Amino acid sequence: MFVKILMKHGQFKIFSQSRYFSNRNMLKLKDRGMFQDIFPDNAANVVTDIFNSGYQTVYAGFDPTANSLHVGNLLVLFNLLHWQRGGHKTIAVIGGGTAKIGDPSGRNTEREQLSRLSIDDNIVGVCENIETVFRNHEKYLWNEKDPLIPLRIVNNESWYSQMNAIELIAGAGRYMRMGTLMSRTSVQNRLQSQAGMSFTEFSYQLFQAYDWLHLFKTYGCSFQIGGSDQMGNIMSGHELISKACEKPVYGLTLPLITTEMGDKFGKSAGNAVWLSSDKTSSFTFYQFWMRHPDSEVEKYLKMFTFDSLGAISDLMRQHREKPELRLPQKRLAEQVTLLVHGKEGLIKAQRATRALYEGSISALGQIDAKDVSSLFGGATIVEVLPEAGQSILELAMKVGCFPTKEDAVRIICAGGFYINQQKASNPSEVININVHRLENNISLLRVGKKNYYLVKWLS
Repeated sequence: MFVKILMKHGQFKIFSQSRYFSNRNMLKLKDRGMFQDIFPDNAANVVTDIFNSGYQTVYAGFDPTANSLHVGNLLVLFNLLHWQRGGHKTIAVIGGGTAKIGDPSGRNTEREQLSRLSIDDNIVGVCENIETVFRNHEKYLWNEKDPLIPLRIVNNESWYSQMNAIELIAGAGRYMRMGTLMSRTSVQNRLQSQAGMSFTEFSYQLFQAYDWLHLFKTYGCSFQIGGSDQMGNIMSGHELISKACEKPVYGLTLPLITTEMGDKFGKSAGNAVWLSSDKTSSFTFYQFWMRHPDSEVEKYLKMFTFDSLGAISDLMRQHREKPELRLPQKRLAEQVTLLVHGKEGLIKAQRATRALYEGSISALGQIDAKDVSSLFGGATIVEVLPEAGQSILELAMKVGCFPTKEDAVRIICAGGFYINQQKASNPSEVININVHRLENNISLLRVGKKNYYLVKWLS
């Protein structure tokens, strides 16, 4: 799959190679719960005919307000992948320019202004997320022989850096009606809040509308997708293009991914599950999907896997027969982790899962010491030099598992001490490096149910 990236100064950076084709009519995604509304709201039949007439061009925007995307952005990425699989042209817009303004949608207060350096770092991280997802999709989840049309990634600062404020306001601004802009839900909510709304935030609608106008003129982009909280911005873009170019364009909104309590996932909400492994490990990411309750898992299988609806129905039937196996949750976690973290990340997540929840010694021995420490509640890593004749009691005291020898002997004899998840109840037993040391050169000590200590053996 080719992924083209247009950065600030207009140069393209080209990545890997690719393939294509599933259903061209993207409105079919509504059967999977992936679309919420279409704008204009009477355009469904027209849009179906447009899709069936040939490939179209669609874009979605990503403001680099952090150095990683999170699961709240994932449905948009899946949606773009479905468009690509349908033979359409896809564009991801990185808001290097609009990140300096801040999208007020769904917020009670103005965003903190980011420095130029922070935005640049965030752009790199967000681009890496998108590249990785599309690369993993092509490598692991696309089985057709036909080539996919390349995803194009562009930074909107590449056009804003070439124009001045007068050009934007006198050009695009004259087509925007104040009454319409003021009526947007995001604007009304902020105007009625205690924080109010700055002109900077109010102008965000103009910039996002102009993004679409630029993409329409440059790439023939007639479709925009975004979360349901983006409907106001999509409507602004539609209004601008309709008046400036007198051409029809269409917006499609996606449902927001929320917690069981209905809260939006994201950085601002403080509950982000990040796509970058540096911020959320593949194990934590895998477990996030494994923990989805039965009431939600079928919905998420439709949204976050490419399995057919028939295959999902069959899997849910198997689940009703043997719910203890949690087959839908395992399938969901496996497919999404594979897409975001690749095969290596999925293997790490599955090993950690077996080590933590199934007590698998072999899986524990294949995990890096730092990952083991993180996995077991941030267990302290203690480096220990092997000594001939060293007893379990002596090792436990050297590592600091107990305050006194009397406590150590009492708890060990009572069966409250474990080495590599195996009970060790004889304080005098001699440490056998070949038995007690795992192949990754560590030993995991545990006192009671939750107190972990990690021994890293020095050779």
